[in-house]
Amino acid sequence: MSVLTPPERQPAITELLHAWERGDAAAPEALARLVYAELRRRAASALRREADGHTLQPTALVHEAWMRLDGQRGARWESRTQFFAVAAQMMRRVLVDHARTRRAIKRGGAPVQVTLGEVDRVGAAPDAESAADAVDLLALDDALARLAELDPRKSRLVELRYFGGLSIPECAVALGVSQATVGREWAVARAWLRRELGA
Repeated sequence: MSVLTPPERQPAITELLHAWERGDAAAPEALARLVYAELRRRAASALRREADGHTLQPTALVHEAWMRLDGQRGARWESRTQFFAVAAQMMRRVLVDHARTRRAIKRGGAPVQVTLGEVDRVGAAPDAESAADAVDLLALDDALARLAELDPRKSRLVELRYFGGLSIPECAVALGVSQATVGREWAVARAWLRRELGA
């Protein structure tokens, strides 16, 4: 299980989220100081799953995702887990937008490759198995949109695990289901994606 922040600091994150929701102008900056290192770790993990040659750096991914988070006017912040779940969604959007831009600049250039297998080996170096697991990031995004039509929770689970780096226990909290349910649905979602993407 990954550790987001020390337990004694967890209430501070939730309190700051509630202050941010109430319009406290100082809350976002204070929150950023508490969560920046964890967001950067998650961004680096997401970027490690991209094939060599990606141009986005973890710091840039965090900053762009943070700007999108800060733009969530009227958001209802409930907990630190929900915050990291929304951050995962923002990171997905940034990565997909970046891949679309790169493809447009190259006018049909090579797709941005990512590896599906790296999710369960957080921190592990890419290997032959993960290289064989490579899929186009935009194809993955399209597949997740199709999965969302069939089963929104499984699509959200993949987003949380893949783009946000949330652990099985964290996903269970974010989705409001048991860890056993998350484990089963994760296996089904991965099998569905592999079939859809031919990975």
